[in-house]
Amino acid sequence: MATLYIRDVPESVAESLKERAAEAGLSLSAYVARELADITARPTNAEIVKRLKARDRSQGPSTADILEAVAEGRR
Repeated sequence: MATLYIRDVPESVAESLKERAAEAGLSLSAYVARELADITARPTNAEIVKRLKARDRSQGPSTADILEAVAEGRR
């Protein structure tokens, strides 16, 4: 497992992380490691855009269908 050092963390951020770690019953290192794992498990905005652009939309509704549905919902 890698060791990660983070410099120049504002005191308010460090204190907040310490409080959250204590509330979770974890050490600061364990808490931050868990949070970082959660962050990296989620796709980035760029990855989401790339996936959306790669989807086949040929079978979906047309722009006209969508506008008609919106108009119908407003009536």
